[in-house]
Order: sequence, then structure tokens, then C-alpha cells
Amino acid sequence: MSSVETAEEFKTRSQVDQPFETQFNGSTEFILVTDHQTPEKKRNFGEFCTTGLKKVFRKKTLYKRLPILNWLPHYNRDDAIGDIIAGITVGLTVIPQGLAYSGVAGLPTQYGLYGAFMGCFAYVIFGTCKDSTVGSTAIASLMVFQFAKGVWQRAVLLTFLTGIIEILMALFRLSFIIEFVSGPVSAGFTSAIAFIITTSQIKDIIGVKNAKGVTFLERWISMISDIENIRIADTILGCSCVVILMLMRSLGDIKVGPKNNRQWYHILATKLLWFFGVSRNATLVIVCAATSMYMQERDINYFRLTGYIPGGLPEFRLPPFSIEGTPGNETTGEPAVEAESFFEMVNNLGYGLIIVPLVALMENIAACKALAKGKPIDTAQELIAMGVANVANSFFQGYRANGGLARSAVNKASGVRTPLGNLYIGAIVVFALLYLTDFFYYIPKAALASVIISAVIFQVQYQVIVPMWRSKRTDLIPYFVAFIACLVMPLELGILAAIGVNLLFILYHSARPKVRLETLEV
Repeated sequence: MSSVETAEEFKTRSQVDQPFETQFNGSTEFILVTDHQTPEKKRNFGEFCTTGLKKVFRKKTLYKRLPILNWLPHYNRDDAIGDIIAGITVGLTVIPQGLAYSGVAGLPTQYGLYGAFMGCFAYVIFGTCKDSTVGSTAIASLMVFQFAKGVWQRAVLLTFLTGIIEILMALFRLSFIIEFVSGPVSAGFTSAIAFIITTSQIKDIIGVKNAKGVTFLERWISMISDIENIRIADTILGCSCVVILMLMRSLGDIKVGPKNNRQWYHILATKLLWFFGVSRNATLVIVCAATSMYMQERDINYFRLTGYIPGGLPEFRLPPFSIEGTPGNETTGEPAVEAESFFEMVNNLGYGLIIVPLVALMENIAACKALAKGKPIDTAQELIAMGVANVANSFFQGYRANGGLARSAVNKASGVRTPLGNLYIGAIVVFALLYLTDFFYYIPKAALASVIISAVIFQVQYQVIVPMWRSKRTDLIPYFVAFIACLVMPLELGILAAIGVNLLFILYHSARPKVRLETLEV
């Protein structure tokens, strides 16, 4: 071969029937050949959007992003019966929880129900976990109070913006952020939340009005300073309700009749006990409200009542992107409201736009994993489901909703078969808003407070301390930092402090890896 070879000669010689590597085996000569292929045409914006839409509307993508398409074609009568029973059972739990948790969020009572039906309807379409239910939770309510400061316009805007952020997190695959919140930090944070929420409800148990403050300690100091205004009747009712609810938790474990040869009436009695145990909140609230109504008719006013709740469904409208200033009303006790622009509202929400979606993701995934029995969880799709649910809530003046573990456990125990159970839960809430608000007037505040306390007291995760002490004692540091920081500092700062300490531990172990050297003698 010559020192310089033309492109035609190279093309002819390369057509020899032998491997390409063999043709140049041992050769040290290089040949430069110009590729005259036409460069790929750049796509314009319209073509880019068309390609993106084709990917979005592919069958595989649709079935992934709309999980209802997977199970709805196979829906049968047994599924319908299971979902209806579970929906009614959980609906009786959601109503008193919604009424009670609105007080934790610092909002009027009706807002707890406004945020308890549209999220359920959205989760039917976008949700992946059949056991998960959408509604008010203790953690979400407290987070709303911390960042919205009792202003309903901020609470609704927070719901809308955090829903959008959750959808964006899913689309950009940012769910891995939850990995930076370790188990000890989550356990310490949840335990502190339980103490804070219990403290916020003590004022309704004992009947005092003064419980101001941002932190755990500030609220206790405020209540102690107002202890001379304690109401004995509310205290007795509240403490009695807490004890009764604790006892009713065990009704579901009672088996009537002998272990062998059980008759139909034994099974029926067992089912009835289980039902009253599961619907204990609704049962207690109904009994207390009926008693209060009877006393009110005879002009006996011993208890502080929930009061007037507007009837009917909330109006469908855009979330409030600004606040119009209104003067206070001394007659009704309504405080003056200062005007705020959209940017001022966002500035007042502050860290909440970041922390609320992160905490919501922790709560939702924890609930799904606890009930999934080892099945994989599509974290991105759950983010989309909860994001869409909260965006839908915001158009009906509802505040933040999450998937609660306790409520979802009741849903599973009730025999739910598909996410369609959420449809019946939402329908129960709609029925309550349309026809039962007059009855809600007579519910004692102490009874609602007892519902919350009996639920959150079991969220104190003290049982993890001994295992951490035995396995890895350094994990106790972020646990107690999260617990103490959230009690003595504003909640958002406590969370950031705990995550910061956890990141320091991660960096420390990364900078000082353990290296083991083994010497082999030959």
C-alpha cells in the first residue's frame, strides 16, 4: 500500500470479506477520510413539544401516571363491597379528625372538612397504595399553623404551592432528598410533634383560653399563667374522653365465644365490637354532642362548644394570591387583617415551602411502606398523587392533607380492596358538610381535643432508643437533637438543625472511612 491512499481505494479495499481489525493488522499508517454526511437538523420548539407530548401520552406512561387504568378494568362486585364498607368506616373517622385538626392548624373548624374530600377524589385516579387515605393529619396541621400563623388565606396558598412543588419534585426525580433525613432524625421529630400537639390541645381539655406562643415551652408558660381560669367541667369531660378512647382501642382485639365451634352470633358480636373500636372517635363525638344538645335545651351550659359551622360545600375558586385588609370587629371578636401581596404572603410562608413537602413525603412514604408488606413503592407517583390532591384542595379552600398512617391502617383493617375506597370517604365528608353542620355546633371542644391527644400520644417513638443504644449509639445524637430542638425552637429551625447535625455525621464518616489492611504471607 502506498504511503497515502485515496478514499476510493480505501473504500474498495475495505470491502474485502474479512474482519475490519484484520485489514489493518500490523499497519502503522493512518488515513484521514472526510465524512460528508448531512448534519442532523436541529429541532425547533414546536417539534420539541410534539416529541414530549408523544412521550407523555404513550400507553406505558399513561398507565404509570394514571394507576386507575391498571385496576379499574378488573374491578368487580367483591371489590365494590370491600371499598364501600371501608369507605364508610374510615369516613366516620375522618369527620371528627377533620373538625379537631383544624384547631391544631389554627383555622376555623370548617376548614378541616374542606380539605378532606377533594384530595380523596384525586387520589382515586393518581394514587398507587390501596390502603392510603388522604386527609388532615396531626403533623400537617401543626406545620400549617407554624407557617400560616392562623391566616386561612396563607394556609390555602401554602397548600397550593406545596402541591405544585411536590409535582415538580416528582417530574425532576428529586424524591431522593428524603434520604438526607435519617431514621433517628425522623423519630425525634415525630416524637417532638406529639408533645407539641398534645400541649396545644391541653388548653381545650382544661378550658383555658390563653395558650399563646410558638414553641412548646412558650405555650406551657402561657397556660400556667392563665391556670386560674380553668374550667372543671371541661377538664372532667376531656380527661374522661381520653380514658374512654384508650379503652375503646382494645375493643377490636376482643374475641367473643370459644376459639373452636364459634356460632354466627359470636362472629357478629366480635364484628360489632371491632366496628365500635375502629369508629371510636365518631362514637364518642356523637354521644358527647347529643349530651350537650340535651343540656343546652335545658339551659345547662357546662362545656365550651365548637360553635357555628357554615353549612354547604365551599365555593370553587382560585387560591387566594393576595389578602385584602379588613378592620377588626369588637362585637364578634374578629381581629383586624392586614393586606398582603402575593410576594409578601410567600415571604411570610418562608421555609414552609421547602419543609412542608419534605415532611409530607416522609409521612406519606412511611404510611405506604408500613402497609405495603415489602412491595415496592413508586415514590415519584405518590408525590404526584399528593401534589394533585393538595392543588385540588386549594381550589375548595382546604388546607394541607397527607396520607396518615393511623387512618390508613383503619382503612386496611376495614377490608379496602382498591384506591376507590377514597371516593366513599370523600362522599361521607360531602354529606356531613351538606346536612350535619348544625349538629356539629354542639360538639364540646374538650371532646375534640381528646380525639387528637388519644391519637398523637402513640406517635412518641421512645421504643427506638434502646435498639439505637445497643446497635449504634451515635444515632442517639441526631435523635435527641431533633427532639429537643423542635421543642425549644420554632419548628422549622428545629428541623433544619436536626438535618444539619445528621449531614455533619454523614460528612464525618465520609472523611474518615474505615480501612482494613490484611497482610498475606507467601
